[in-house]
Amino acid sequence: MISAQNPQLQLSGNKYWLILCIGLLFSACSPKTRPNTNKKTDTPQKEKEVEKPAERFSEASISLLIPFRLNEIKLKTATKAEVERSAMAIDFYQGFKLGIDSAASLGLNFKVNVYDTRDNNSQLEGLINNGGLLSSNLIVGPVFPQGVKYITEYSIAKNIPVVSPLAASHPEEFANPNLISIVNNIDLHAEKIGNYITKNYNPENTVIVLINPKTASDEIMAAPLRQYFHYNKKVYLMQEYPSVFSFETKMAKNKQYVVIVTSSDRKFVVPTLDRLVKIKNKGFNVNLFGHPDWVKQNYNIDRLQALNTSITSSYKVDYHSAETITFIKKYRSKFNFEPGEYSFKGFDIGFYFGKLFAEHGANYLKYLTKENYRGLHNSFKFYHNEKLGYINTSLMLLRYRNYELNIIE
Repeated sequence: MISAQNPQLQLSGNKYWLILCIGLLFSACSPKTRPNTNKKTDTPQKEKEVEKPAERFSEASISLLIPFRLNEIKLKTATKAEVERSAMAIDFYQGFKLGIDSAASLGLNFKVNVYDTRDNNSQLEGLINNGGLLSSNLIVGPVFPQGVKYITEYSIAKNIPVVSPLAASHPEEFANPNLISIVNNIDLHAEKIGNYITKNYNPENTVIVLINPKTASDEIMAAPLRQYFHYNKKVYLMQEYPSVFSFETKMAKNKQYVVIVTSSDRKFVVPTLDRLVKIKNKGFNVNLFGHPDWVKQNYNIDRLQALNTSITSSYKVDYHSAETITFIKKYRSKFNFEPGEYSFKGFDIGFYFGKLFAEHGANYLKYLTKENYRGLHNSFKFYHNEKLGYINTSLMLLRYRNYELNIIE
């Protein structure tokens, strides 16, 4: 049976909430029975002691913890902005539900308990204290780092795996051996850039340039890049400047410059791109690597393309693929809405873990590092760290070509 329960959610009025209410009450059964093939014999036989077979895994229990924040919305007077604060949770839930539905077709029953965390640790405390999570084979969420951190002690004490579905935080922040991190942390982004550069650029004529304004947020990306090239076997000349303007005076036309901008501050990035294009137009050989956040910041594509800009990303949907088209049709039919970013993420997580349960039962964790998954928005390829849990290392490198981002690796 697939079911979803949450006595805390009070839904009425708005179409969004009607959809959610229907979703939370869904149930579908797909029990399978096997005929008894034991043959009866005419003569009595002495009973033999036989080892009892292991109990069949017939139902997976999943707790989904996401911040609907329905308590903050007055449905009769809610503004569009207030409703959109809950849209992320709704989209993720609906995508997750479709993923579990698809996995259930493989023959396993699922019980999905859905809780509104309200992005408030007191809600998590209540769930822990009343035993609401105890029967879970898997907890998906919370979605924000503070909630993931709050539930860590409980996860370790009860030995329940916790999926961090949306936070890009480094697993070191949580130190939970039962944590399953879906989104790539910044160290993995730096490693992806470093690996690509070392495979494709000759160290004899390549200069790697970090443009790093050195604010705390900029240093988060600069530090692992610096460390990567420091320990890399190939020796590259590496330079670091606070701005492209100070870098320009040191350039030579016989060199290949790989420029990595570690900032996602729009006020800094826009003039940096403008200046780099002017430098390239003077005949300097420049290729640019940007911060992962650039994907959502809508910079001038002409400039990005002129600089042969590459960006690492853990999210890219191919809207031309048959799988994506099928998902969109199902989503529209089920919810009368267009799927957004979090719908795709929810589906991939729901289907991947649902499929693991369906195929391997209670032992699904043993197969997490063995079975890779190519999803609608990203791929999952996990490695296991005894202290930090399971970490998804699958990451894409995108480049601007024909005025859109394309996967190059």
